[in-house]
Amino acid sequence: MATDMHQAEGDKQGRVLVVDDDSEVRKVVCRHLAKAGYDVVEAEDGEKGIQAMKTGDNVLMVDTIICDIHMPKIKGTEAIPYFRTQYPSVPVVVLTGFPETDLAVSLMKQGVKDYLVKPVAKEKLLAVIKKTVSEHVLTVAHAT
Repeated sequence: MATDMHQAEGDKQGRVLVVDDDSEVRKVVCRHLAKAGYDVVEAEDGEKGIQAMKTGDNVLMVDTIICDIHMPKIKGTEAIPYFRTQYPSVPVVVLTGFPETDLAVSLMKQGVKDYLVKPVAKEKLLAVIKKTVSEHVLTVAHAT
């Protein structure tokens, strides 16, 4: 097995899935990311985020997942373990309006790369996403 860095298509910096039930937060985060050169995919809750990752014949290639915690249908506390299990090489960043120390520690132990609190400063958001996208490594099995 070898590892290859995922290269973003064209002039894009990488692809980010933003999972948040607050449409205003999603709009602002997506706008910041798009202006910084990222390809952005949106989902309004954990269920839609999971569906977005499984859409079509191929798994959606993303370089980072930003996920809220408190959402309807499938909450972040359910979606994040799914993302970590099914897509272990894809970094997950929490973006929440309800900071909870115990939950933050638990999620970091599960492999979450960062825990951001709303409203997050544009510079902080972009710095965290730049770091996680640059660290995203795909594991590729090469036939021998």
